[in-house]
Amino acid sequence: MDLKTVIRTIPDYPNPGIMFRDITTLLSDARGFRRAVDELVQPLAGAKIDKVAGIEARGFILGGAIAHQLSVGFVPVRKKGKLPFETIHETYELEYGIDQVEIHIDAVSKGERVLLVDDLIATGGTAMAAIRLLERPGAEVVLCSFIVDLPELGGSDKLRAIGKKVVSLVEFEGE
Repeated sequence: MDLKTVIRTIPDYPNPGIMFRDITTLLSDARGFRRAVDELVQPLAGAKIDKVAGIEARGFILGGAIAHQLSVGFVPVRKKGKLPFETIHETYELEYGIDQVEIHIDAVSKGERVLLVDDLIATGGTAMAAIRLLERPGAEVVLCSFIVDLPELGGSDKLRAIGKKVVSLVEFEGE
């Protein structure tokens, strides 16, 4: 099965000229969802992972399934103001302003090995912020996994430039 065939493309969303890669069609396809999770887990064979961190919101779905398969804990990386306990946050730039992501202060511990998961890597801003956030308490992000990579936007290259291993299952040209 070619995973690209179960990912819907929506033109001009959320802005004109953007080709939105919608993985909800992949998530609703039982074979596609199973295959995507299996392929994201496969590079971790034999690796010690303590936690899976998923970036809001589709990263929660993927990360939860992967954490279950690996029998490890799950850490939600949320937009600011969504977590009920004491948090730490990281600010990052968007093309139209700034945003913040946060985790609970006790979400990860020094020395824990973490897999970072999201549905898509574009410019890498959110993923870079999540890495900084997870590593501040001393965790180590050992792999960054995505369903979709938009290589022209350079996010994966930014992650590799800071020494992170990146896995993506499909690439789409353009935005």
